[in-house]
Amino acid sequence: MVKLKPIELAAEARRRNAEQLGRLGGAIRAARQRRRWTQARLGARSGLSQTTISDLELGRGGGHTVDTWQRMAVALGIALRIDLSRDPNEEPVDAGHLRIQELVMRTAKPAGYVRRFELSTKPDDPSRSTDVGLINIRSRWLVLVECINTLVNVGGATRASERKRAEAGALAIGVGAGEPFRVGVCWVVRDLARNRSLLARYPEIFATRFPGSSVGWLRALTLGTEPPIDPGLIWCDAASTRLFAARRPRSD
Repeated sequence: MVKLKPIELAAEARRRNAEQLGRLGGAIRAARQRRRWTQARLGARSGLSQTTISDLELGRGGGHTVDTWQRMAVALGIALRIDLSRDPNEEPVDAGHLRIQELVMRTAKPAGYVRRFELSTKPDDPSRSTDVGLINIRSRWLVLVECINTLVNVGGATRASERKRAEAGALAIGVGAGEPFRVGVCWVVRDLARNRSLLARYPEIFATRFPGSSVGWLRALTLGTEPPIDPGLIWCDAASTRLFAARRPRSD
């Protein structure tokens, strides 16, 4: 956004005020006329003078309080809305998820992967995609990376991950010349107390779901080494600045 000088800012504020007051005044007048009310009748219902009603309808309501506008709106049975448009500097709703995806793609770049954001595992259905797809042409590996802020529905996420793996496996058979691509799955989970607590409460579930070496998966994503055959889980720190291996969950 262009930064305005104080004198320019003041002029722009006056222009916007005049525009908004004119629009609001016109809406008040139209609403009153639809009800076949006179300004005097609206004034009586709102407790405002006819002069005030006239000022508002003519777009000269800038000196009146919000309470005055609110009383007018209540008398007409219309909601008064005062809000600001979306801040262009506001993060998107999926910012946390995007930060993990960005970290994975940035970290995997030196390892020589062809990287794909929201890689579709079923071309005829764009909604079926993995968070990050990493393709190693030389070793013919396709790695599906799922980026997870908070573990909420582990069973559902597992089923979705397996479905994507099956779809990607069928797709990878016909990709290019040579041997079919092998498909690997790795979850990158944000290192939060809630997520760690969940892994600690269900160690057997996570151990059997992610038998692949976490260290091996970390090296595969960051160094481009051969990925483990089995699915794996690694952590990213809360700020999404680095990846690190997870200790294998153990039961008591």
